[in-house]
Amino acid sequence: MWFKNLRAYRLTQPFALTADRLDEQLAAHSFTPCAPSQALSIGWAAPVGDDGAPLVHSASGRLLIRLRREEKLLPSTVVREHLEERIEAIESAQGRKVYRKERLTLKDEIVQDCLPRAFSRTTHLYAYIDPAAGWVMVDASSAARAEELLNLLRESIGTFPVLLPQVNDAPLATMTHWLVHNNLPDAFSAAGECELREPGDDGGVVRVRGVDLFSEEVESHLQAGRQVVRIALDWDERVSFVLAEDLCLRRLRFADELIKENDDLPEDDALARLDADFVLMSEAIGELYAEVMRVFGGVAEG
Repeated sequence: MWFKNLRAYRLTQPFALTADRLDEQLAAHSFTPCAPSQALSIGWAAPVGDDGAPLVHSASGRLLIRLRREEKLLPSTVVREHLEERIEAIESAQGRKVYRKERLTLKDEIVQDCLPRAFSRTTHLYAYIDPAAGWVMVDASSAARAEELLNLLRESIGTFPVLLPQVNDAPLATMTHWLVHNNLPDAFSAAGECELREPGDDGGVVRVRGVDLFSEEVESHLQAGRQVVRIALDWDERVSFVLAEDLCLRRLRFADELIKENDDLPEDDALARLDADFVLMSEAIGELYAEVMRVFGGVAEG
């Protein structure tokens, strides 16, 4: 349940729903498996406990939810092979060419025929709402996956206005300044990895890993005008991550000392452990992201 990525959104209005009320509204969109001819199904699942558990877990004022996603795996090569076989049969039997519109129709028919026999892949996406701090934290590196969760949340509760955070200091310039001047913010240290990009839409990218970020090698790239678009950091000896220009934190890794703080809980009480882990994780994430906002000059208003 420990987040592996963090994509944060600001609540633009106070969130007033209680855990019980939110649970009632999510229930109308609870997860159901794909039907035989259905390519994708998404819905809410219990974040803690069995399938019959509540769809919202509340702890320390934060509301944990989980999106369940089932997708049928239908390789494009399989569809293409079936399509070419069917086209060849039609053209051979009827002595005519199959054009684009008919090809698309045939492709749709093939997909519908194959879906009942396709394998399924199930994934889960966690998020939590922190009404007091005014944030929604989503465990997603992909904007598309995060938006999928937010869109279903809007559909479930009627409205859910959020925005990606805007900061006062430009992330590209700020992260580049850190390395140019060998001056990382307090409580942060470099973790030997960064990505540098030349200005412009077609600018080349240089990925550096396993070296001192203040070395001559990196300095030469910076002097050539490349900017830092990603950088691996350690924070307060509690969390390591890769910070990107979109302010998403990827490859989150929590320190063993933090994770082990709940080791004294009874081993047979899995729910208590999950609850305690969520409290530890969400508090650490809240503090960390507040620091991230601070080092970029704070959240821009308006």
